[in-house]
Amino acid sequence: MKKRKSLEEYKSGILKGDRSSLAQAITLVESTLEEDRKLGSQLVQELLPKTGNSIRVGITGVPGVGKSTFIESFGMFLLNSGRHVAVLAIDPSSQKGKGSILGDKTRMEQLASDHRAFIRPSPSGNSLGGVSTKTREAMLLCEAAGFDTILIETVGVGQSETAVKNMVDFFLLLMLSGAGDELQGIKKGIMEMADGLVINKADGENVKASKLARQHYLQALHLFPPNENNWYPKVELVSSTERTGMEEIWKMIKAFEESTKSNGFWSKTRANQRFKWFEESVHHMLFEEFSKNEGVRKLLKEHENEVASGKISPQWLAQRALESFLNN
Repeated sequence: MKKRKSLEEYKSGILKGDRSSLAQAITLVESTLEEDRKLGSQLVQELLPKTGNSIRVGITGVPGVGKSTFIESFGMFLLNSGRHVAVLAIDPSSQKGKGSILGDKTRMEQLASDHRAFIRPSPSGNSLGGVSTKTREAMLLCEAAGFDTILIETVGVGQSETAVKNMVDFFLLLMLSGAGDELQGIKKGIMEMADGLVINKADGENVKASKLARQHYLQALHLFPPNENNWYPKVELVSSTERTGMEEIWKMIKAFEESTKSNGFWSKTRANQRFKWFEESVHHMLFEEFSKNEGVRKLLKEHENEVASGKISPQWLAQRALESFLNN
């Protein structure tokens, strides 16, 4: 069995920007072993003064929109602008499929092979709460290692968007044009979460359709109530394959940063996110302890067939299980 590094070894390696130490530390905080988790939690706490100095950008979009190609193009633009980029990919299904990040690295071949960038998956385990905690910890470790731009990609769709929104400064929604009614299939809630929209694949014969889609999205955004931070989402056109429009995206993100820092919303959002992280961590830890409790496990085994057949309600069993947990 490979010997576990000491706290000081992990800390020293990360502060030096050593990629191997960073990767091993992220593996540590993702571990389900109690000893690893305690060491990982202590490591994050020790490194906390060296975190928080990055811009955290969440990137989402429906499958086929070109997230990986966009992230590679945008990431290379940022690297060539002097930024240090880390990409964390949230994938609620990766624990089962075990292959999504390999696909991402294949699609981000240039970015993945650049020594200035760092790409890492963030599997969810058995719950989205788990992925939120692990990704936040990975993000802080990347910041401590000197990465000043963190790109967090949602590989899945659904709840993962909310999880990412609750840990980033700027939430970017990738869209497509030329597929009939551009607003079809786009959940209002996801659009309301977005701080900026990007119409990808705006190249060749698709440029005209992309410009028309931009007008549709701008009109749709005007129907939403104003954001609390007084920021009005912008819509930009990009071509990830031709690598055009990347500077405009970065200018939009920097304008958002300047605006929200000046009105205090930047720090307010981060403070709220820390409390959200605390709540999610408590929920996740309590559920793990609840699931491991012998009295609860025995009760569930006794009544699982009755719940499955509809003879007793899940709510009734949940109440009994909770009482058993609290009385043990």
